[in-house]
Amino acid sequence: METNKTPGYLANVLANDFAADAAVSRRVLERVPTDKFDWTPHEKSMPFGRLAAHIAELQGFPVMIMKEDGLDFAEREYKPFEPASSEELLKFFDEAVAASKAAILATSDEDLMKEWTLRSGETVFFTLPKIGAVRGMVSGHSIHHRGQLSVYLRLNDIPVPSIYGPSADENVG
Repeated sequence: METNKTPGYLANVLANDFAADAAVSRRVLERVPTDKFDWTPHEKSMPFGRLAAHIAELQGFPVMIMKEDGLDFAEREYKPFEPASSEELLKFFDEAVAASKAAILATSDEDLMKEWTLRSGETVFFTLPKIGAVRGMVSGHSIHHRGQLSVYLRLNDIPVPSIYGPSADENVG
């Protein structure tokens, strides 16, 4: 049986969901000022800029998820993205979103259902179909950190954008 490599229904739905979620994240990232990159609300919290950069990094994960069968932290050295400015942060984010959307659309629905595993050596964190890995590890993870980032904005008296409807600073509609 020949495999259909044309993006189908699942790939299109995932790509559109990913792009819509990324657009919301971008609205929050647009508010992160360069001069606050080192600010933290608590000694155990990520600095403002590092948290924003992490959200930007997550947008590139679908490229890896589509091309590989998993990620083993024990086999890869991680070097965090460290933007020098808000403009560099947004450029990185935009490029990651575009590459990931293209990677998703270049993946067949059959391949989206193949298993993908996140691990560190023998410790397996999860195994999910690739479509689930993108939704959980990228979208869900980004939503979590985007919520944190919105609190950082509030604590710095920076207007919080509309995320899923009006914020106290923006009335949408």
